[in-house]
Amino acid sequence: MSVNELAETRVAGEPTAPSRWERACLLTDLFPERGAAALFGDVQVALFRLPDDAAYGGHAGRVYAVQNLDPFSAANVMSRGIVGTRAGEPTVAAPVYKQVFSLATGTCLVLADKTPKDDLPADLVTYPVEVRDGVIHVGLP
Repeated sequence: MSVNELAETRVAGEPTAPSRWERACLLTDLFPERGAAALFGDVQVALFRLPDDAAYGGHAGRVYAVQNLDPFSAANVMSRGIVGTRAGEPTVAAPVYKQVFSLATGTCLVLADKTPKDDLPADLVTYPVEVRDGVIHVGLP
């Protein structure tokens, strides 16, 4: 299933029920505020672990998963993005043109005067994440 097809099946901020859970990595494999890419068949996912820091409020220590495809550069680089917050919401800034996305909902918060390439949706697809016994699992459609 392509990213376009995934995006068409969900609305930003509304998680889809996963049809399967895939093991991604150990929680200790992810460094706080740094992304990592994971490949599940033909689906590339960017994983982000937030630090246990008061700046992240209720999101401290959480793990988020979004599509790795940057819709504005059409490159699989979101895992190299810069993690931060906007009004207490965890975000990632795309490494190419610096659009800012919510890690919780995938919503594009800052367009940076660009439009997505190849008719891609501006928002990122998000994936549910569970940490079980120190192992990160990602829910895929």
